[in-house]
Amino acid sequence: MDILSSLKKTTTKQSKRVGRGIGSGVGGHTTGRGAKGDNVRGHGKLTFDGTKIKKGWLKRLPFLRGKHRLLPLNDTYIVSLTQINSWFKAGDVVDKKTIFEKIIRTTKRDLTKKVKILSTGDLDKKLTFKGLELSEKASSKVLASGGKIES
Repeated sequence: MDILSSLKKTTTKQSKRVGRGIGSGVGGHTTGRGAKGDNVRGHGKLTFDGTKIKKGWLKRLPFLRGKHRLLPLNDTYIVSLTQINSWFKAGDVVDKKTIFEKIIRTTKRDLTKKVKILSTGDLDKKLTFKGLELSEKASSKVLASGGKIES
C-alpha cells in the first residue's frame, strides 16, 4: 500500500478513438463524415461536392437553366411619384443619395442598386432629377409640373 500512495497522479486522459463503433462513446456509422452541421442544416456552398463524383455541380450545371442564375433577382429600387411628392419640397434636387436618406431602412447593398421612378401618382412641385431612371410617363409628368431632368 505504501507503493500506491507514492505514485504520481496522472491528469491527462487518453483520447477516445473516433469511429470504432457505437459502444466506443464517440461514433457510429456517420462519425467523421460531416453528418451534422452545414450539410444537414442547408447552409453548404453551392459548389461543395463532398465525395460525389458523377453528380457534382459541374455535371449538373447544364440543367440549371438561364444566364446569370446566381445573381440576385432585383437590382433596381423602384420609387413612385407619390412618394417623391411627399418626401421633397419644391426646388429640391432629387438624386440617388437623397432618396436613400428619406427611406428608413437601407443597407450598404441598397446603395449599389439603381433607382427607377415610376409614374404612379401625381407630382405638383418643381423638382430637379439627377442621375435617375424615369419611365416615359414619369418623365412627362415631371416636365409638365415644371421640373427638370438631368442625366
